[in-house]
Amino acid sequence: MENKIVNIGNQFPEFEKTAVVSLEKGKEFATITSEDHKKEGEWLVLFWWPKDFTFVCPTEIAEFNKNYQEFRDRDAVLVGASTDSEFVHLAWRKDHEDLRDLKFPMLADTSKSLAEELGILEANEKVAYRATFIVDPQGTIRWVSAYDLNVGRNVKEVIRVLDALQTDELCPCNWEKGEETLTA
Repeated sequence: MENKIVNIGNQFPEFEKTAVVSLEKGKEFATITSEDHKKEGEWLVLFWWPKDFTFVCPTEIAEFNKNYQEFRDRDAVLVGASTDSEFVHLAWRKDHEDLRDLKFPMLADTSKSLAEELGILEANEKVAYRATFIVDPQGTIRWVSAYDLNVGRNVKEVIRVLDALQTDELCPCNWEKGEETLTA
């Protein structure tokens, strides 16, 4: 079976999934949908990792969490996801020091349906690649990045791309927020 990643310019697929949103008893889980960010006119940054209770994944999740306010300052909703269940997410959050105080939901794509529809399901293990999607307030995918299972991504680059997309202007190579954009 050939993977076809849902790409830039496509509408992000509709979904409704359970996510871990808290460690507080009775408030651990919530339903997250593809429509949630649109209601507030916000951007969506959805990043995937292969498996809970692994080694590279918590370094990425912790780094996204450290930069949570950077995403909020840019009117972006941050959501993490994997194909593990909400119960595995919860156990991992309780077990791992760097994950206890997450400020964003951990989406459970237990059926693997969303990962499959996005084209990011690894063929052999059926886990998600390290993929990141930036989706605009209208639900259009504006940026996709995917990494091999063994390589962690650069969260600062995700923020840089979000900044560039939000200018709605031409941004040259290595452009950083505050720098001049190009005129055609």
